[in-house]
Amino acid sequence: MSKDLSKVFKAYDIRGLSPEELNGEFAKRLGLSIAAHFKPKRVLVGRDMRTTSPVLESMLIQGLTESGVDVVRIGLCSTPMFYNLTGLAQSLEPFDLGVMVTASHNPGIYNGLKIIHGDCLPVGQGNDMEELRDAFQRGDQIKADHPGTAVDEPGSLDKYIELVIRSAKLPSDMPQFKVAIDAGNGMAGSVLPRLLERLPWLEALPMYFIPDGTFPNHEANPLKIENLKELIAKVKQEKCHLGVSFDGDADRVGFIDENGEPIPGDLMTAFLAQEILKGHPGGKVLIDIRASWAAQEAVKEAGGVFEFSRVGHALIKKQMRETGAVFAGEISMHMYFHELWNCECSDLAMLLVLRRMATTGQTLSELIRPLLRYKNSGEINFKLSAKAEAIKALSEKYSAQASFKSELDGVRLEFRDKTNPQEDWWFNVRASNTEPLLRLVVEAKTDEVLSRRTAELKEFLAAYVGA
Repeated sequence: MSKDLSKVFKAYDIRGLSPEELNGEFAKRLGLSIAAHFKPKRVLVGRDMRTTSPVLESMLIQGLTESGVDVVRIGLCSTPMFYNLTGLAQSLEPFDLGVMVTASHNPGIYNGLKIIHGDCLPVGQGNDMEELRDAFQRGDQIKADHPGTAVDEPGSLDKYIELVIRSAKLPSDMPQFKVAIDAGNGMAGSVLPRLLERLPWLEALPMYFIPDGTFPNHEANPLKIENLKELIAKVKQEKCHLGVSFDGDADRVGFIDENGEPIPGDLMTAFLAQEILKGHPGGKVLIDIRASWAAQEAVKEAGGVFEFSRVGHALIKKQMRETGAVFAGEISMHMYFHELWNCECSDLAMLLVLRRMATTGQTLSELIRPLLRYKNSGEINFKLSAKAEAIKALSEKYSAQASFKSELDGVRLEFRDKTNPQEDWWFNVRASNTEPLLRLVVEAKTDEVLSRRTAELKEFLAAYVGA
């Protein structure tokens, strides 16, 4: 393989065009490199429904077994199911590594692989990704005396469902709820039917539950409003208590209230943190660097402590482990639970939302309303190559005026006006780790300040577009 594919080794996972970049040859060589670098004896492998996933899974396993590695194959699964089965195995027969074939929320022309250690710590930037990339580029492999075996794992889905229900701690007298659920033709569609069988109080209105890696109905990305239009319409038309939307591998989950209003990911982080802190008084919650002031305020009000985190699951899980955080969330709608090995579990997030609605007797809009304190731009993307230069220039222009500065991920600058607090605002600008984009988030107390400051920043960054 003469082509330089080092660029597909990202900060959080491996991802690229498939089959142009990620194909059978790539997958087998990666399996050989994984064996050579990590020297695992036993590896868990799962995959999503993308059209190239079966080939990548098969050839990955071939590379591993040729190197003497034993593989346990769970086949089609969601990423949370994959993570949590790896975690569950720790107390039984642990895996040394797990590999999930998926490109998450990316369109169907992409595929990828997420790699985790047996303790569920991801392989990512600063944690073996660079070394694995170099081993792959060199073509490292080991000669095994005997090939490994590849066996299927029976009952995997039932084990995962049991874990989710046990973790949710639902009241025995759950009221009846009607919920529209959009699986986006992704892996949630293979998991949810078994979960819903266990929830007789939940009337689910399923949308696009048939897994299809071509995503024939819409992109499986709940962060984009255009992907939520049909779900919003269903919630309104059927008078649902809420709507739920999953991404392609079901590690991200978005929520729509009973009025058809999407709930931003940082406010859902605050919402779930409030619920989780009831069982963990004084616990630490990680909030990604792009999150609203409302999220950190909500954590404090619930008796918790907040800390900013970088963006990306591999980085957040490592920080959760280092800080002992009980929960973490991103505006991209990943929600992480300490009790589940610091991993995402979108199914648990859905049940916790319903649990809080049940125990309070309030609608989702009523529960979210106290968090609607600020005006937020959402993430604004700029296609430019001079990302580092743009971030540095913005920082130099605004730092002197800032009351708070963080360079944890890009730069976040906050501005507090003591004479006129209505002028308070902040922004974060950072380079995407998965796409050739610069991402900007702006927040203010009023629409007028938000509009003015956003226009000001857009004009500044326009000079770097195409640079």
